[in-house]
Amino acid sequence: MLDPNFSHTVVLATRTPDAETVGVILNHPTSLAADEVLPPELPSGNYRDKLYFGGPVLVQVLVALFRSERAPPAPAFHVLKDVYLSMHPDNIKMLLASKHRRYRLYLGFSGWAPGQLEDELAADGWYVLPADDELLFRHDTAGLWRELLDKATSPHASLRGRGASRAQAAALDCAFSKVILPPR
Repeated sequence: MLDPNFSHTVVLATRTPDAETVGVILNHPTSLAADEVLPPELPSGNYRDKLYFGGPVLVQVLVALFRSERAPPAPAFHVLKDVYLSMHPDNIKMLLASKHRRYRLYLGFSGWAPGQLEDELAADGWYVLPADDELLFRHDTAGLWRELLDKATSPHASLRGRGASRAQAAALDCAFSKVILPPR
């Protein structure tokens, strides 16, 4: 794994209906405020979190990771129970209009072509761990990569990409969403 965009990252990865893999980097907050990035017609005052760098694909596009008990009206990827990922402007507007929704905004996203991530897993490019709501919306992401790396390399780790067979690498296909992290 040589791409510097992913050095020391923790990435939420999920499978799309067309077998591509998309996600966002969970642990790279930016120093930008929402009002510096959002178009003037979008209300930025309700968003209190940091903006995060989601990945090197379409960095000019806002992506939202958010909780919802129901599927949102506009297109979104269902990543975990009651958690969605979307770049659709209608979903972003809905979130920004709310004062009480729990969500995080990202600049850009991470993406892989069909089969690309599985090849990277088979080549020891990533560790794979289960994703959960607490991890996705963790307030302090400093040290997250090291914490999960230690977990992934412990003797008790149940799902690891490094040294994995193709069957283990395909675990991402069978699972809803996972977090992945490079070994360095």
